[in-house]
Amino acid sequence: MDEMIRGTAAGVPFLARPPEHPTDRTPLLVGWHMLDPPRTETAMAAALPMADVPAWRVYMRLPECDDTDRRAAEDYVLMLIDPMVSTASGMFPTALSQLRSQLETDGPLGFFGGSAGGAVALQVLTEQDVDVGAVALVNPIAQLEPVADSTANWFGTPFRWCYESRAAAARLDFVARADELRRRHPELALLLVRGDEDEPEFREPLGRLAKALDAELIDIPGLDHALATELAPGNDDARRVDEAFSDWFRRYLTPPLL
Repeated sequence: MDEMIRGTAAGVPFLARPPEHPTDRTPLLVGWHMLDPPRTETAMAAALPMADVPAWRVYMRLPECDDTDRRAAEDYVLMLIDPMVSTASGMFPTALSQLRSQLETDGPLGFFGGSAGGAVALQVLTEQDVDVGAVALVNPIAQLEPVADSTANWFGTPFRWCYESRAAAARLDFVARADELRRRHPELALLLVRGDEDEPEFREPLGRLAKALDAELIDIPGLDHALATELAPGNDDARRVDEAFSDWFRRYLTPPLL
């Protein structure tokens, strides 16, 4: 059973890969794509199919992901990342309820994602009362402030901070908020994957987050920030991340069922 299902949950489009024999206790993996390739739910499904994980794999579309270059140039924090991540996080409990109803499963829940999509997963874990057993993230935004400052390299001018953007960056500082996340999910099985050629504003906070949460940290040689290219969503980099994610969820999402 490999035909993908398209739908919406809480108004958000999603793409779902079913397992071979779904039941009402089949695990549910929910993930969010990147802003670099794979930058859509369809591309994320192609890059990270996790085909040998007997679970529903659901790829959610990030909200407000249109016209990202213009909005990033105008205000990377307040016009792009904060509304995108906070909107997705805030609507997730409703989306989850609708996903469970549509896919007819009440099974264990796991998260996956990358970059901005990884930040969505981290914010849900930090702020929402959702029972999550296992999570695997690649190159997530673990601290927004250094990433915002690095946009000077893209646009040629320093990022202009204000009170509102500082407050948003504080909400999206998951290293500083690690204790909150741990209190909500003391038994969480968390895998953090980073490319050894990713930029330091992503790599270094991710190392600090792994230490703060006692998470598993894997460095993938040759991987930069993106997992794929527009023309090759299933390249070697994506396959290595897919293998790491698949192994993690088989090991930790309600063993010994997986």
